[in-house]
Amino acid sequence: MKRLITGAFASLVFATAALAEEMKMAVTTSFHNSGLAEILLPVIKKDLGLDVQLLVVGTGQAIRLGEAGDVDAILVHSKKAEEAFLAGGNGTHRREIMYNDFVLIGPKGDGAGTAGAENAAAALRKIAGAEANFVSRGDDSGTHKKELALWQAAGLEPDGFGGWYRAVGAGMGAALNTAAGMDAYIMSDRASWLNFGNKAGLALLFAGDPVLFNQYAYIPVNPEKHGHVKNGLAMELEGWLVSDKAKDLINGYQINGETLFVFNAEQ
Repeated sequence: MKRLITGAFASLVFATAALAEEMKMAVTTSFHNSGLAEILLPVIKKDLGLDVQLLVVGTGQAIRLGEAGDVDAILVHSKKAEEAFLAGGNGTHRREIMYNDFVLIGPKGDGAGTAGAENAAAALRKIAGAEANFVSRGDDSGTHKKELALWQAAGLEPDGFGGWYRAVGAGMGAALNTAAGMDAYIMSDRASWLNFGNKAGLALLFAGDPVLFNQYAYIPVNPEKHGHVKNGLAMELEGWLVSDKAKDLINGYQINGETLFVFNAEQ
């Protein structure tokens, strides 16, 4: 005999069902390595009853996952690639959420003299001139795309570099570990560097050039192209990401007194 679910037990059943809602979001390794996800995701679950499953990849791979409809939304940091994603009809819109900056990390002794460079391109020219060890992500991530653009701005082409330039094809944390092991230069986002625990003999040597600005944007995957994606949940998440609560959590996230991200979503 079937029984009707009533009262408090019914409320429990429906609450459990709400908590079971899940969506997939592809995020950059730099976002994940920063530790911010560990701050935001539990609050998102509490506020929305939403489990956000992260696929942690580089920006290039995150965009490919979105194009294939394998995720419901992406959170990435390469505006040119994001605009191409939208132009291809793969996303509904682009919403800027927060920013930080890219920084040049290297040996504390700074044999190439990058700390005194007038801009980022000049710093890279100093590294190339000294043929100092340099580790590149080499993984089509947003950080890798920015690095390649900076080499181009410096009038240099990595394809012509010798053995001092090492492309590792790895995420930000793994690339930083390689640089620490080699006592090499590397470009990182500030958040990943601040949260990196194996700094060894490395230090932040160069920052502050406006070209190193690093914007993160949220893009829901287009349900008209992939009917199975959970656009309703993606939109709920976007509403939370641009809320005052998200602003306070993002702006308040610090390591050793240093802020990792600045919220700049238009509300």
